[in-house]
Amino acid sequence: MARDAGRPQLRLQSLVYPVADYTMSTPSYEKFATGYGILTRDAMAWFQKHYLRRADDAEDWRASPLKAASLTGVAPAIVVTAECDVLHDDGERYAAALRDAGVPVEYREYPGMIHAFFGMVPAVDDAMNAQRTVWAAFKRAFA
Repeated sequence: MARDAGRPQLRLQSLVYPVADYTMSTPSYEKFATGYGILTRDAMAWFQKHYLRRADDAEDWRASPLKAASLTGVAPAIVVTAECDVLHDDGERYAAALRDAGVPVEYREYPGMIHAFFGMVPAVDDAMNAQRTVWAAFKRAFA
């Protein structure tokens, strides 16, 4: 919306395990449906039901950015995913779609991590690594 309106001039999208396709139809929703931490497929269905007015709203690009007609010209992005997360494929696919649209994107997948690992500092080393990566992206964007 910012791109289309011409303002505000966004410098960075910072996306940590984003929902990029609310149809919940990627393989990671099945592969990591249960047993991989706090976020389950059923929990995502609950969120979808409470976030969208009706199920077909998942086709709207505002709920599912991967459904946008074009991502050309949107802000550069840092996209972080956890390998063992129902949202893994959303983030991976969104980063690829941005790259295909010519948008500068840094994509980082953290092997073996689950949803919510980003906030598990200091117990999980990759949480700090991921936070430092996002911080560095912000530093570059606002230099």
